[in-house]
Amino acid sequence: MQNDLLAANAEFLKNLSIAELNEMQSTFIEKAASYENLMLLAPTGSGKTLAFLIPLVNKLKQDASGVQALIVAPSRELSLQIEQVFRSMKTSFKVSCCYGGHSVKIEQNSLSEAPAVIIGTPGRLADHIFRKSFDARTIKLVVLDEFDKSLQMGFHEQLIVIFKALGGKQQHILTSATKLEVWPEFLPFSNPVTLNYLKDEAESKLRLRLVHTRSIDKVETLMRLVAGFNQEVCLVFCNHRDAVERISILFTQNKFEHGILHGAMEQIDREKNLIKFRGGAHNVLIATDLASRGLDIPEIKHVVHYQLPPQQEAFLHRNGRTARMHAEGQAYLVLANDETLPEHIDKSVAELKVSNKLQLPPPPLYACLYISAGKKDKISKGDIVGLLTKKGELQSSDIGLITTLDFASYVSVKRSLLTKVLNNIKNEKLKGKKVKIEVAN
Repeated sequence: MQNDLLAANAEFLKNLSIAELNEMQSTFIEKAASYENLMLLAPTGSGKTLAFLIPLVNKLKQDASGVQALIVAPSRELSLQIEQVFRSMKTSFKVSCCYGGHSVKIEQNSLSEAPAVIIGTPGRLADHIFRKSFDARTIKLVVLDEFDKSLQMGFHEQLIVIFKALGGKQQHILTSATKLEVWPEFLPFSNPVTLNYLKDEAESKLRLRLVHTRSIDKVETLMRLVAGFNQEVCLVFCNHRDAVERISILFTQNKFEHGILHGAMEQIDREKNLIKFRGGAHNVLIATDLASRGLDIPEIKHVVHYQLPPQQEAFLHRNGRTARMHAEGQAYLVLANDETLPEHIDKSVAELKVSNKLQLPPPPLYACLYISAGKKDKISKGDIVGLLTKKGELQSSDIGLITTLDFASYVSVKRSLLTKVLNNIKNEKLKGKKVKIEVAN
């Protein structure tokens, strides 16, 4: 049995193109086989998703009926990210993902034949429980991913609904990037076995820099600062979405490639902007704290606080996007002359002078192509690579990240070859089907 699990786990890693598990993942997977209630404390970006997915899949039974496992995540993006990793493992088990901004009817159709695993946000899962879309009493394993974030976002009532619907004899796995001081009463346990991989602030290799500016010049100062990074990956944080939009307008006017992310955007636009950012078509993302937790964003060298968060915890999570694990990173505090540093920030932060002249960096190395077909159309990443190399005359090294959604796909290609490849494939079919292929807007 143990050998079978090891072989299965090795196959999962192969499907995910991962050479080996890190120490945290290996230890957690081992502990998950022995303890009923387990908490994993680890920084964002350390691999928590795979750490809980492998023991979850190992517990699923082929001959069981009904839903066997439930994964609760605080945001749509994180839910979709977990689903993507699960599907990439290429298990034989059905999974359904439920979240706001997505058709309830489509989800109900997916849930009508009970999947082995349901992933979703607290609000949408509670809604499905009220609708009796699935029977929660068959669930044997519950994962609460980024659990502290769900509590901070006020999902207590929805989580109470979920736990009341459960059979009461399930294993619980919780993950978090911060320690919980108080355990909610709706949990059927307290003080679970905890694996703590959070590093002390003293161990962090993050370097802070303070950028002073006049209030009237703040957005322009930010743009000059970010331009100086010369296309090194950068995440700009704002407290409010109107600031994100205001900064984006100035960047657009100056033809400075960038993406934005905030909670008021349509789900497809949020997904698309994250895809471009991950794939190198945008190296600058301007966002609210929606981007500070749980998202699969590549290692970021620069984090800029355009607006400083009032809480220390939010400040730490933002900075956690860079200097992760053993890496180094830079964080910048843009402070107008009528603003003061919050109590939780050291007043002795070194100051950085930003150039008075705007020197725009070259455009990103990659551009992003949109293809009007995806997984539901039986289109695979291999099909897309075949089209781009055979008909588009690209080398495999010219192709970057490929993301396939249900009815659309996105692929990063070298920007310098964009015109050539579009001309070569403009009348081509993909797997015998005529599709639209164009630069993603």
